Amino acid sequence: MVEANDDSREVPWHPRYCVEVQGHDAAFSAFADSFHAGKPHHAWLITGPSGTGKASFAYAVARLVLSQSMPPDQVDRWVKARAHPDLAVLERSLNDAKPRKLRAEISVDDVRGFLDFFNRTSGGGGWRVGIVDAADDLNSESANALLKLVEEPPAKTLILLVCHAPGKLLRTLRSRCRTLPLTALAEQQTVHVLNELPLEPSVEAEELARAAAISKGRPGFALQLLHSQGAKAFQTFISAKRLDAPTRNAIGQFFASRATAAQDFQVFMDLLLEWLADRTKESRNADMAKLHAEMNRQQALADGYNLDRRSAVMEALSQIDQALKAA
Repeated sequence: MVEANDDSREVPWHPRYCVEVQGHDAAFSAFADSFHAGKPHHAWLITGPSGTGKASFAYAVARLVLSQSMPPDQVDRWVKARAHPDLAVLERSLNDAKPRKLRAEISVDDVRGFLDFFNRTSGGGGWRVGIVDAADDLNSESANALLKLVEEPPAKTLILLVCHAPGKLLRTLRSRCRTLPLTALAEQQTVHVLNELPLEPSVEAEELARAAAISKGRPGFALQLLHSQGAKAFQTFISAKRLDAPTRNAIGQFFASRATAAQDFQVFMDLLLEWLADRTKESRNADMAKLHAEMNRQQALADGYNLDRRSAVMEALSQIDQALKAA
């Protein structure tokens, strides 16, 4: 049996615990109107920037649909316990290593298990709902396997695909879904979401506000910024007057320890790439645009091959320094 703490996603603020979805009223009404009209589309692609609450939104939609055949409070309890007989969630599974880690992709075997769920009779006698979190994690083989369900779904089937970058999704899969775009939240809405979460240890209001501001309306990303070495490293970068060797070394020291989590590196690089994208838009400099693409590639290499994160950060900062001097 898999222990709960084997899965880094198992936190008290997992999207399935969310009972109030902030900032997406129009999108929720669009789905609810379609559903209550009696002929809802069977597959919905929920898009928007990472961290805007797409998975929480998907669970809220699932609760609405599943509550048609049983009391809402019972649906809520079962969803939170991952025990609802008519709800299946397709996500990356854990490998067999010790300690167990998340696989890089959703495998075709994961999809086959998901398909088997829809071949069974509904436990509550009503709708069956499947959440794909996230469709971005599908590889070509698993995406094609899922396509068969989306093309020929059983009666009273609803499939909700959370997707951060729909342009990268299999075109035929994307074309068979109705798109429901979610936008970033207002800063105060982000603060409200963070304040409602059972964060341990508790976080000072000033730190919550800072994370909300940096996240640009993405509560999920703001969560990653709290207590993050990556966020602290980025603040040092923003505050620096120059990117000389001592400054680059000081920022690199945030990632010198082997104990530094991969997530800290991911947070720093995401923030750095966003900053670089903003500068590229402002300057319309082709060299800056090329640098952004190159840093994306380097980030993927560092993650995929578990390269030295300190060296990767210092190299990225050196490239930015050279680009700024040449601009």
